[in-house]
Amino acid sequence: MSTVTATTTPAGADVPARGALRALLPALAAHRAMTVRTCAAAVLEQGSLVALLTLAAHTVGTAVIDGHGPSAGTVAALVALVVTRALMTWREMDLSHDLAYRVLAVLRVRVFDGLARSAPARVAGRRSGDLAATAMADVEALEFFYAHTTAQLLAAGTVFTGGSVVLATVEPWLLAAVLPVAALLAVAPFADARARAARGGRTRTAVAALSADTVETVDGLRELLAFGALGGRRRTLAERGRQVGDAQRAEATWEAVAAAVRDLLIVAAVLGVVAAAAQSVTAGRLHGAWAPAAMTLALSVLGPVAESARALSQAVALRAAASRVDAAVKAPALAPAPTPRALPPGPLGVRLHRVRFDYGGGPVLDGVELTVRPGQTLALVGASGAGKSTCAHLLARFWDPAEGAVQLVSAHGDPVDVREVNDAELRRAVVLVGQETPLFHGTLAENLRLAAPEADDRALAEAARLCGVDRIAPLDTLVGERGATLSGGQRARIALARALLVSPRVLILDESTAHLDNTGDAQLATALRREGHTTIVIAHRPATIRRADRIAVLEGGRVTEEGTWEALTGRHGSALNRILTTTPS
Repeated sequence: MSTVTATTTPAGADVPARGALRALLPALAAHRAMTVRTCAAAVLEQGSLVALLTLAAHTVGTAVIDGHGPSAGTVAALVALVVTRALMTWREMDLSHDLAYRVLAVLRVRVFDGLARSAPARVAGRRSGDLAATAMADVEALEFFYAHTTAQLLAAGTVFTGGSVVLATVEPWLLAAVLPVAALLAVAPFADARARAARGGRTRTAVAALSADTVETVDGLRELLAFGALGGRRRTLAERGRQVGDAQRAEATWEAVAAAVRDLLIVAAVLGVVAAAAQSVTAGRLHGAWAPAAMTLALSVLGPVAESARALSQAVALRAAASRVDAAVKAPALAPAPTPRALPPGPLGVRLHRVRFDYGGGPVLDGVELTVRPGQTLALVGASGAGKSTCAHLLARFWDPAEGAVQLVSAHGDPVDVREVNDAELRRAVVLVGQETPLFHGTLAENLRLAAPEADDRALAEAARLCGVDRIAPLDTLVGERGATLSGGQRARIALARALLVSPRVLILDESTAHLDNTGDAQLATALRREGHTTIVIAHRPATIRRADRIAVLEGGRVTEEGTWEALTGRHGSALNRILTTTPS
């Protein structure tokens, strides 16, 4: 098996991958009926405008050259076309934006699912503001693609094809005058596609960096104020804002140049159409009264092509956003079990068998052998960076080992590899309470029920009592975002109560009791022992380590010694004693 790494690809490549926009077209498949209605409305909207302008030009030409006023039928047709154009413009805008926002709503969920599916291995190292930029700003930027590009391109092609057939029948020279311009307009967005995509990539990268720095600044506002570092941070944000402005100006400048080129092409088409019409009238192939109508038809079918070229030009610049969103949506997960095995009933123990793991450098775990019997409490001890948290993450299957097996073992000794367990069942059986305690804006009860939404009030109150949450505040008390209104110890108690509410069969505490005082730590240990959980405690505090049934010392990627507190501390030259004397408690 290949070595697992936790590296990530930089979010903002200068030149996004080709086909990034095409990769997002399948998102329309779930909205086929609305997509068809949107395309039909766009065709009618553009077609009615071409018909209206052509008929109006013919009416004027007939009145001026032949001296005949418009008939009642012509007036009725003009009125009908005006009404149709107005209704279809409204309908197309309504449908296209409705379709776009429906697709974006689905995309946001799929981006979140991708981030959740690949966390933490492929999210590690990426800043939360950068991830937020992908989930929100990049997805939002694609609104233009779905609302103003897909249906409009199809409609422009349909209207131009129909108009070309009519022109070829009426006067082929008029068609010859507009075809080269139409071809140039169509290819113009792709002529500078690579540079345009690169400019769009720089903009998305700058926006993501600004978002990341802004989120970090808001999160660390108290520390910045406390250490007088707010001024420097403001300068950093100002520089990030300048970079975003420079990138956006570069995009706008080149888009202005592209717009000028499109206008020049339209002017060339006007001159060509006028010349072709004049020659046709002079040669007698085109009656003078029809000349204005033919000229208008030739130029009006070119209008949607020019507008589509503008939309496509802007869409190409969205390739970076599309690439970031597509990467998040398709983020790979850890391989699911081909045939999931059910966990045996009753208490579960844990076994790490010859486990090797690294993050792309030297080995963090190098053949770890560790067994925890069902219902036992093990203290996993080691210096900082020894791999204790890595063991916890492997047990929770945040990563998979490069070699070896991570197993859950029944009381009868039957092992089940965590890679063979259905993910939902594994999350119910093994719960990890980490060093960080994420809390969400809401009540204490809502934060506790995050783990078990179906938990009744009685279970909620019991979990709160066991962990001392009921002494913090009433359960209907509103908690600030990220628990900003609570102390570290209070957040730790809430996280522990949330974990107990799941009734896990294996509970892993990764420095999560460090914020508790000695009394709170002892009370929690008593509660866990009474509940009969298999518990793995990663801690530095001697009192916490002493209360464990067994202690395992991790050094150099291996378990170097195991035993009880009395046995290990009473041994001369014990690794545990050395760690306790060098590690702050």
